[in-house]
Amino acid sequence: MKRTIQTTAIAIILITCFAALVWAEGATKEEVIAKTEAAGKLVQEKGVEMASQTIGDKEGPFVWKDTYVFLMDLDGKMIAHPIKPELTERDTLLEVKDNDGKPLFVEFVEVAGNKGSGWVDYVWPKPGKEKPEAKSTYIYRVPDTQYFVGAGIYK
Repeated sequence: MKRTIQTTAIAIILITCFAALVWAEGATKEEVIAKTEAAGKLVQEKGVEMASQTIGDKEGPFVWKDTYVFLMDLDGKMIAHPIKPELTERDTLLEVKDNDGKPLFVEFVEVAGNKGSGWVDYVWPKPGKEKPEAKSTYIYRVPDTQYFVGAGIYK
């Protein structure tokens, strides 16, 4: 009986430690690129209005690990943001700067408009935290539209 309790306790501890490691793991660059491309395909197939509902859903498929996909237009308007939906209420985000003074949304628009895709480095709070951390966001322009999606990884 005592041995069974000890074995069970050890198994619970090991399972808890493994689960904590899995949940603490951050998103990878490969996942970010795949999710943004999937979100872009959704915009193409379903249209902006329908896709924005899915992308903006905090419990949806575009929120995972420690990141999320957002949707913007080339004028700098946030169309869908699952973590900070209040960003969609502004006409533009082009004047917003990170804590280091970097106009990150201007850079997002420039990458989407000029290159079609690429990475932008800046600082931004992790979901659920106040203090900004170094982040790199992949921007992917939805082909043949005035929209782009992005998702980032914390360094």
